[in-house]
Amino acid sequence: MKMFITGVALAVVVAAGIVYTGLYDVAASSPHNAVTEWLFSTAMHASVARQARDIEMPDLRSEELRLVGISDFDAMCAGCHGAPGRKSKAAGQGLNPQPSDLTESAAKMSPAELFWITKYGIRMTGMPAWGVTHDDESLWPVIAFMTELPRLDAAAYNAMLVRAEGRGHHAADAKGHNHGDSPPATDAANAGTEVAIEAVPAEGKPNHDHSGHSH
Repeated sequence: MKMFITGVALAVVVAAGIVYTGLYDVAASSPHNAVTEWLFSTAMHASVARQARDIEMPDLRSEELRLVGISDFDAMCAGCHGAPGRKSKAAGQGLNPQPSDLTESAAKMSPAELFWITKYGIRMTGMPAWGVTHDDESLWPVIAFMTELPRLDAAAYNAMLVRAEGRGHHAADAKGHNHGDSPPATDAANAGTEVAIEAVPAEGKPNHDHSGHSH
């Protein structure tokens, strides 16, 4: 018991020394070691699976829902995560850990897990909590599109973007500047198109206001 207590005390002293002397490298350009990466990744996936298990999903099979979703995905997600045939932008390339390839994530994770991450974000990764500025009804179209994402190549993605022109909550923004090198939304009659979705038990944010966030 004395040896155990001594070992714990020594570990605390060493950890405190590393923290307070600045020996630990916090630069985003320095990769995590294998142990730290495994610990964070395992904890993240286990936590997301646990938090998302009680989320009830609306019907995500609507083509219109996915068209709204790809427009918002291109504005909100592609800059960091990339898209079929397109690399992430400079900010995304400088993040540590690197943003996941959502084509792979969407094939491995459930829609409920994708929704939870999109809404609540992930600490210390650069992944924002979009639920702070978007209500649930605004986020489900993005998840609906993600379920289609693993089946899209660059040509299919760009063709779908053209079909989705003017849809989504970020359509008005796209008229002023081009998100992710995608075709700008020009159809004023369809700008800001929304698709009604049945209410889900996940906690929502009732008022969607774009004036308080940037992307």
